[in-house]
Amino acid sequence: MAQQHLEPTDATAGAATADALAGYLRAQATEFLRALRQHRENGGAAAGGSEASVDAARALRRSVRRISASLHTFRPLLDPDWSERIRPELAWLSGTLALEHAYEARLERLLLALHRLSGAMLPTQADPAAGSHAGAVAGSRAAGLAPGPRKTAPANAAGAHPGTPTPDRGNLTVGAAKAGALLDRQLTLARTRAHSTALQALGSSRFHAVADNIAVLASEVPLAQTTVTDLRPLAAAAEDRLKDAVTALPLVTAGHPYNAEALIHGLSPDPSPHPQDAPWHQVRLLLRLHRYAREALQDSEIIDVRLLAAGEALDRHRDASEAAAAAAQAARTPRIAPATAYALGVLHADQRHEVEAARFSFQQAWQKETVSTP
Repeated sequence: MAQQHLEPTDATAGAATADALAGYLRAQATEFLRALRQHRENGGAAAGGSEASVDAARALRRSVRRISASLHTFRPLLDPDWSERIRPELAWLSGTLALEHAYEARLERLLLALHRLSGAMLPTQADPAAGSHAGAVAGSRAAGLAPGPRKTAPANAAGAHPGTPTPDRGNLTVGAAKAGALLDRQLTLARTRAHSTALQALGSSRFHAVADNIAVLASEVPLAQTTVTDLRPLAAAAEDRLKDAVTALPLVTAGHPYNAEALIHGLSPDPSPHPQDAPWHQVRLLLRLHRYAREALQDSEIIDVRLLAAGEALDRHRDASEAAAAAAQAARTPRIAPATAYALGVLHADQRHEVEAARFSFQQAWQKETVSTP
């Protein structure tokens, strides 16, 4: 039986016209310009990753995503030529700005997982105890790959307790340091390249053209000449697309703790992403469109716990899927030691188990039934 929780009001209640959409777009454009000014005042990406610069870049991505999503969902209400011209540019900008942070977060995730699985001290970890605790909570499905206690033991634990049956963990510890160093080299190089790409993008004429368009949007929204002005049918269509995509997901498979098919594919010589992941990534994008449509309907003050939990689960799914792919890619590096390859294989399996755990969490969150109160 579906679980229920109360929602304060109906998401489609109240007036929602093209004027409301124009106000929402103007607000997001103003937020973009504010973040851009803050980014420049703090030296931009050249500021060495200062906290203010990172926050400004995050605010830039956030406003760009919302503008782009609104142009997609409410396309019939906007000037079609202008909308089709700017949407690809917004997607390019958002993707370019997100890459550096994605590589940084992926490296941190993989190093923490390696420490949790092996107990080895990795050079880039400042707080191993915190990483062990986080891993014990989020990665408990990997217990079958690393026999022994879930809590991190000292590095010489195997020697201090020779009777403890932990040969696999000992073998993993041998290769974990080299695996961590290999991942650090590869992902740091990718992050550096993404950083350079972002610098070039922010100084390019293409970016300035996008910024000029958004500056105009802050004062004047090019609405289409149409008699249809109600946002609610378009927002409802976005919700329907999300529901249809969720219906097509293999939620029964997501209810099982392990998925051998995905593990086998990830460790095969084929570097392409597993086909199982694509529908879940699509649902994540559709869920984001639905959330932003609710914001445009001026329902941002209404917190839907169901959507929030589902979105967090899909974010974890995306992060774990990409981390598993990075571990598998590192394992394909020529002439690496067997112990290093073994550690990377265990790490890949651990992240695929995190993928399955995120799918199960999404299933649990989505099956809760939203009940609106009058």
